Amino acid sequence: MDPLNPAAPDPQTAYDPGPGWQRRYWSIFTGQALSLIGSAMTQFVLLWWITDTTGSAAALGIAGVAALLPQALLSPLGGIFADRYSRRAIMITADVISAACMLVLISLFASGTVELWHVYTMMFIRSAMQAFQTPAAGASSAMLVPASFLPRAAGLNQSLQGIMTVAAAPLGALAISVLPLGAALSIDVVTALLGVAPLLVYAVPQRRLAREDRAGVLTEFRTGFQVVWGYPGLRRLYLLLGAVVLAVMPTFTLTPLLVKEHFGGGAAQVALMEGLSGLGMIAGGVLIAALNPRRQVVTVLVAFAVSCVTVALTALAPAGAFWLAITWWVVSGAAFTFGNAPMTALLQRVIPNELQGRALSLLNMVMGLAGPAGLALAAPLGEWIGVRGVFIVGGVLSGLAALAGFLSPALLRLDEPDPAGRAG
Repeated sequence: MDPLNPAAPDPQTAYDPGPGWQRRYWSIFTGQALSLIGSAMTQFVLLWWITDTTGSAAALGIAGVAALLPQALLSPLGGIFADRYSRRAIMITADVISAACMLVLISLFASGTVELWHVYTMMFIRSAMQAFQTPAAGASSAMLVPASFLPRAAGLNQSLQGIMTVAAAPLGALAISVLPLGAALSIDVVTALLGVAPLLVYAVPQRRLAREDRAGVLTEFRTGFQVVWGYPGLRRLYLLLGAVVLAVMPTFTLTPLLVKEHFGGGAAQVALMEGLSGLGMIAGGVLIAALNPRRQVVTVLVAFAVSCVTVALTALAPAGAFWLAITWWVVSGAAFTFGNAPMTALLQRVIPNELQGRALSLLNMVMGLAGPAGLALAAPLGEWIGVRGVFIVGGVLSGLAALAGFLSPALLRLDEPDPAGRAG
């Protein structure tokens, strides 16, 4: 599950959490952070088990779809629920169901009766729970701290995300190396319960959306769609990002298989590769903050193209040159962050603030659906051309998709101070 993701409210309507808010906030934040750590470790453990057991690109592709598709499809509904119903109850329910799924898997592994479809089913349910838990946690944060603390809370969240990007895979590899599989999976159960405990102790204040102000899911979706589709530059950006994700996403899920089949590595090598890539992403974020490029569209297109092409170069590294593959993978992570940060700033500049939530939710849906679609295509392709082929084809195609943005004058005009009027 994700930790609290603060979003600053209007200062005129900011909620005063009252005395003792620090104890309540830190208790809930720490519980959510521990739950995130457990979930990230478990994801690594399960993907490595599938890799080690099957050695199949198709099996990993199905796992990726099971882990991504439910959240992409149900996220709009999760946002509606977070505004209408008790956010605390939603977070508790999501954590408890996720922990129950893991207990089922632990019992199946212990009895020696586990099947691949068991793992897929549990990953599917856990992904569905994240679709409800994430917006509930994000919407709760503004009610837990005073407005003056929100920027710090946002910084804490970003720091935690960066740490988990670096540490999740190494922690998962360490758990596999020193614990039986069932014990490694049980860590997620413990951390999920630690995430629930503060929510049982502390109330989470909440402003309920008035019944007359409630809009249906289709209405909200249609509004966001109209904002984007009616603005040529944004429409082309969304389509481009969908194409890039469609082509490159499968490589992230298939990384353990590439390391095992081509480089002859194990869980420790996958963890090293992923951990150093996380450091690259942090370095890319620091660099983009220092340089602050003015031409945001150009920066996004070039950075994403570099990130994608280096994915292909990772697979082209000789089997005996794992260090070269790691180098390219780190460059890919750094370039991704170098492009992702200005993309976020670009969208915040172009889209009016009162429309950003719906427009950004649509982008999340586009990318969330493009990922599973890419995996569905890459799984059989991987059985035909091999995992290296998927990396090379996916990296080259996604890089070309990013560079194709330079052929769109409407997209390039988004770099202008007032690109033909703002969206909306």
